[in-house]
Amino acid sequence: MSPRAKLTFFRLMAFVVGVGLLLLVVHMVLRYGFDNGALEWWPSPHGWVYMVYLVATALLGFELRWSLGRMVGVMLAGCIPFLSFWVEHRVARDARARIEARGSDAGRVVA
Repeated sequence: MSPRAKLTFFRLMAFVVGVGLLLLVVHMVLRYGFDNGALEWWPSPHGWVYMVYLVATALLGFELRWSLGRMVGVMLAGCIPFLSFWVEHRVARDARARIEARGSDAGRVVA
């Protein structure tokens, strides 16, 4: 999988997890605030989606040689509503710049 594909996969999963986490919050408000089980089916799929997000983060993190602390921090951002959107934006901007810099370095001839 190319670095750009790993970045795209991460961005997609960060968005899906962010929206999924918001749905989970709505589920909790409905369930515990109004005794309504309208989204009772959502917690289990959300857990699986989050696991895929962890894989996407690990793939990108290993590709860009992140420290373990940074990788875990990005993974934990998927647990706080709205934070995953902000972290995804910051990570994607940094990752895109690093991937492009590596691509331009690959074309250079070292004498």
